[in-house]
Amino acid sequence: MFSGIVERACTVAAVRESGAARRLVVDLAPLRSGADGGPAEPLVGLGASVAVAGCCLTVAALEGDRAGFDVVAESLARTTLGALAAGARVNVERSLRFGDRVDGHLVSGHVETTGVVAALDERPGDTRLSVRCGADFARLLLPKGSVAVDGVSLTLAALGEDGFQVALVPHTLQRTTLGELRAGGRVNLEPDLIGRWVLAAVERSR
Repeated sequence: MFSGIVERACTVAAVRESGAARRLVVDLAPLRSGADGGPAEPLVGLGASVAVAGCCLTVAALEGDRAGFDVVAESLARTTLGALAAGARVNVERSLRFGDRVDGHLVSGHVETTGVVAALDERPGDTRLSVRCGADFARLLLPKGSVAVDGVSLTLAALGEDGFQVALVPHTLQRTTLGELRAGGRVNLEPDLIGRWVLAAVERSR
């Protein structure tokens, strides 16, 4: 479980094919600037869950600060991970611990679908990101509710039948990859977890 508060944007060090699956190697060294321990302390452990571009992945290999993640065919098809190449930057968040603050919202890392960036508009005081997500995903959202875009917890500023808009503050633009998005690019999307459960429960009770 995650909060959608990205720790750092990290670089994909390598992408290795393994049949229908793929090994994604991410350099987690940028996390050191926020680590509690010294430089020798492992940033993650084998088997740990890490959100990479909003996708919950398991650490399968470690070499220094580089972590290897095995991405199966289903994840490659349903998310943007299949389009990543060495040198790409991805948002990274380690999993929550009981007792941690949840400054964003509860994020499972199970990406529902991908959306298409319609625009990234700079405005006085904020930047607006518009995403086309399709009607099926839009119906899972609530006005002023939460959504995770590439793993970043955001509040909806506007909601349409097949798209939404969020406001990005300077801190988010500096800390994550969202400021690098361009029209036509794809992003991983996850609706608010609690809102989706409530909607599913209501629909089943009808």
